[in-house]
Amino acid sequence: MVDFHKRILFSDEAHFWLNGHVNKQNCRIWSEANPQVYAETPLHPEKLTVWCALWAGGIIGPYFFKNDEGHNVTVNGDRYRAMITNFFIPELNNHDVQGLWFQQDGATCHAARATIDLLKDTLGDRLISRFGPVNWPPRSCDLTPLDYFLWGYVKSLVYADKPQTLDHLEDNIRRVIADKRPQMLKKVIENWTSRLNYFRASRGSPMPEIIFKM
Repeated sequence: MVDFHKRILFSDEAHFWLNGHVNKQNCRIWSEANPQVYAETPLHPEKLTVWCALWAGGIIGPYFFKNDEGHNVTVNGDRYRAMITNFFIPELNNHDVQGLWFQQDGATCHAARATIDLLKDTLGDRLISRFGPVNWPPRSCDLTPLDYFLWGYVKSLVYADKPQTLDHLEDNIRRVIADKRPQMLKKVIENWTSRLNYFRASRGSPMPEIIFKM
């Protein structure tokens, strides 16, 4: 399919700590030797857990995981499925992008049978996921635009004014994502095709020279 890469809706979550700590799950250090990198953090730092979906034409989200009382919570299988039901599917309908394919990684909270069944009912075969019609390779953060671009880009801006509350941080995240430029997203997705070609040629080996190339 011509321009198929422009029809994939990539999705993922990230943690945003109030103290600006970078989650090691969203930050990879590529080195032939162990870099021995350490970071001191509070035992229970305050944070937001944020979900977005990105494609060449825009971004759906951000969605902030909260409980019924409005308190920030981390994601689990039930909360993820509730987000898909109450936020993602209505947003998908509002954007009139029914022809898009939806990608998610193989995190346990994503791959519960009830969630996969819900996504299949909504998307048919246009699901790229563990246990989905099309499988997504594990440990492939370097092929996910949110991991290799969006989260780092957003985090580079939202802490500039040193937010002191989670509400302030949430406002900053919403503003930065809303201010994204359409041309930027097109470039990010074009970069994805270059990465895919490199990884095919290298049979999946890390390619440090393109990890952060934009």
